[in-house]
Amino acid sequence: MSFSCAVVPSTSPCKFPLFSISTASQPKPFSQIHPSSASASESASVVPPSVPQPVQAFWKWMSEEGVVSPYTCPVVPAVVPEGLGLVATRDVDKDEFLLKVPRRLWVNTDTVAASDIGSLCGGLKSWVAVCLFLAREKEMGSSSPWRFYLDVLPERTNATIFWSEEELSEIKGTSLLRMTMEMKEHVEDEFRKVDEAIITPNGHLFPSSLTFERFLWAFGMIRSRAFSRLGDQLAIIPLVDLINHSSKITKEDNAVEMNGPAGLFSWDLLFCLKSTIPVKEGEQVFIQYGLKKSNADLALHYGFVELGTGRDSCNLTFGIRESDPFNADKLQIAVANGSSETADFEIFIDRPLPQEMLQYLRLISLDGLDAFLLEPALRNSVWKALKSPVSRSNEDIVCRMVRDACRSALSGYPTTIEQDESLIRKGNLDYKLEIAAWVRLGEKKLLKRIEREFEERELTLDEFEYYTERRFKELGLVGDEGEVNCQPNKDSVPSM
Repeated sequence: MSFSCAVVPSTSPCKFPLFSISTASQPKPFSQIHPSSASASESASVVPPSVPQPVQAFWKWMSEEGVVSPYTCPVVPAVVPEGLGLVATRDVDKDEFLLKVPRRLWVNTDTVAASDIGSLCGGLKSWVAVCLFLAREKEMGSSSPWRFYLDVLPERTNATIFWSEEELSEIKGTSLLRMTMEMKEHVEDEFRKVDEAIITPNGHLFPSSLTFERFLWAFGMIRSRAFSRLGDQLAIIPLVDLINHSSKITKEDNAVEMNGPAGLFSWDLLFCLKSTIPVKEGEQVFIQYGLKKSNADLALHYGFVELGTGRDSCNLTFGIRESDPFNADKLQIAVANGSSETADFEIFIDRPLPQEMLQYLRLISLDGLDAFLLEPALRNSVWKALKSPVSRSNEDIVCRMVRDACRSALSGYPTTIEQDESLIRKGNLDYKLEIAAWVRLGEKKLLKRIEREFEERELTLDEFEYYTERRFKELGLVGDEGEVNCQPNKDSVPSM
């Protein structure tokens, strides 16, 4: 589940190497690799000769472990346009199981606990423990019992956490750059803690070559290959993680857990990968990496973007001013409704604006007569009330805040929309530069669209129905000319 590069149109599967191999020549169709004279049962257990030797050794290991056999496994690793993937050795039905991998071969916290460093990792976050385990095993080389699997993993992918400083400069101003830097800083901070508390005091258990770079590599493997559906437990599933992504797959229901045979004389919990669509013999099988992931997410974790599928997004951040006289009241309401002093909102090209963003903006813009909504008596109902425009002045502030945020974000990019479009039209871009160009372009177009929408919204503010006007009328606090009175009309005062 890890890609090395580039850009994917919605009309075809993504085309990025999973493995560090040369794909200069177009790989032969699988049917040509296995002559038709061979039986299905024979071909199902044979890896194509074009597959690198480490993959062949890994397949042999999985066969010896009882995971694959001519009778139970309808897929094999093969060189594909993406680099390395899983190809069907016969026709596969929808929802048919492709692979069944026993728990003893999963890489998760149980694996860490059973290892030589298990007693040292009990208090670590699950992903940190697995990172440390993977990094250590990788540095152990041929002495690691996991060497056949580790030798198949790429030394790096094109995920942005592996980009150089120069390459990262191409995504200046984007949400992707912020996400990348925050993630790398977080991983480095966790490594420092682990190095100080575990690695250095127990040097006899860790290779001296175990550095932050190797720990970051392990993190990259987890982010691009791990499944998190196993009872919320993080796990890497060897062999299963070779499967590629395609935008044509529209379902994420691709795996189940079940008890079953895990060899000739063993029984175990199995991770069962299934195909969500029918697949013909010789075709590559795919899964969906996440329907809700943005292009920034795909670039961050896998090193590719997907075009024409509504994955373009941008982030806008807003916050409560420290000097706001109602700061404490607004913060209390924000926290009670899952937000905080600052809030970041992800906006997608083909989805409505987040309702929570409009509510938050109306909250932090409350002032003057609108501030009555901050009264303690209304605390339980104010968030619901903020789903509707509060007042003309409040909504005007909201519009200006969004426009200003869009303009500020647009000023932070190193290129214009026209320049990015020109770069893409000319082609011949390095794959990372192409990813950067598409991410920049997608964000900027969306920001410009949001800016225009709120400019147009400002022109129609007089047509809105506002919560405070309606509420004041109900209380008799609005006169015939629309003025607000301090005392209610006599007729509106409820009788005792």
